[in-house]
Amino acid sequence: MSSLASFDRFAVTYKKGEMIFSEFEPGNAFYLIQKGRVQITKVMGNIEKTVDILQPGELFGEMAILEEAPRSASAIAVDEVVCLEFNRENFEILLTGNPQIAMKLLKTFVKRIYDQRRRFMILTLEDDQARVADVFLMLTEGHPASENDGNAREFNVTSDDVAHWAGIAPEKARAVINQMASQKRIELYPGKIVVSNIHDLQRLVASRRKGDS
Repeated sequence: MSSLASFDRFAVTYKKGEMIFSEFEPGNAFYLIQKGRVQITKVMGNIEKTVDILQPGELFGEMAILEEAPRSASAIAVDEVVCLEFNRENFEILLTGNPQIAMKLLKTFVKRIYDQRRRFMILTLEDDQARVADVFLMLTEGHPASENDGNAREFNVTSDDVAHWAGIAPEKARAVINQMASQKRIELYPGKIVVSNIHDLQRLVASRRKGDS
């Protein structure tokens, strides 16, 4: 079987703005988005911050299957959302009935766990400039450089994208990015940002993490 069509009976629908699950509540299911977008938020200090905006085809809530622990974040429907909901029982059906799809999901689990923890690392930085710099480091980790790139890196992102990953307001992200551009650390182009020297940002983030510890 090459698709998840046979699992349509597990489909659930959430209205725009509806809470799918809340941080700290018990979890016993994970979700595969079929339609719409899902906002993942986490309380940092006394402020609720957006960790990610997930698209159709992405998973969330998988830690409920892998660990018996409370939800580490909240999930909210950005649009009308249709998900396939898998609990421990029907996940076992998926594993036995669709081994190829199950393997793909398990690989996705591993990547999602790493991505989530990496993004949380960004949010632990107190300094906005360090957060923005760490976003570029995270993006670099996902796209290794070629031999001809040297220390420069090019990213097809906007300041709003950076703000989302950094967990700061768009206007703050734009101010930080403009400051970094004036410092010649980055170059701004329509639809892309070029980091002049990625090692410079590595040193910046390392120094701020040391200072925060």
